[in-house]
Amino acid sequence: MPTFERKKHVYRSRDFEEIIKDTIRFFNGTPVLPIPAPERFHGTGVYALYCIAKTGVYRDFHEINRTSYSMPIYVGKAVPAGWRQARRRNSSNSLSYELYGRINEHAKSIELGKGICLPDYSCRFMILEGPESDLIGAVEAALIRSYRPLWNTLIDGFGNHDPGKGRYEQAKSDWDVCHPGRLWVQKCQGVHNTKKSLLQSIVHFMSELRGDE
Repeated sequence: MPTFERKKHVYRSRDFEEIIKDTIRFFNGTPVLPIPAPERFHGTGVYALYCIAKTGVYRDFHEINRTSYSMPIYVGKAVPAGWRQARRRNSSNSLSYELYGRINEHAKSIELGKGICLPDYSCRFMILEGPESDLIGAVEAALIRSYRPLWNTLIDGFGNHDPGKGRYEQAKSDWDVCHPGRLWVQKCQGVHNTKKSLLQSIVHFMSELRGDE
């Protein structure tokens, strides 16, 4: 039995690093569109939501994003059906609309959420299909590491779904505490964070974005 040498198990590739940098450059150059998506399209990939609210707890995003959309409030992905089990549709006639559906699902959550207004939110997205769809998870993770979007890192739960019958013992997510409105969330019975403490953390986050500290 050979002895363990960690270096023999570590894979590194400068090519992969450059590919991720290239995808992010492409992503940041894609057009910013309103939500819900104005036209139905097919494809899977990565997306980001941007806030330009002039009032409310997120009002500082207006100054940050009003010209360049440089700071997403949320980054997410939409993967092909069967992606997690390594199963994919093989038919060339079968079109997937996961990315379109995911963005519109988020539009409904924002529309229902208290204290936020749908016209204040826009999105950009990158379609990754075929072999490039294998990059979806890596690109999403790279964007989150780079921008640390508020609804990914501090106020969690925006992308949650109804957990279903028998799982409502869990707590409401931080996002749903801050922006109540999704009907299924009312069934969640677990102990959650207080809205006051969460709003205070948002205020602190926004002050750091402004460079007050």
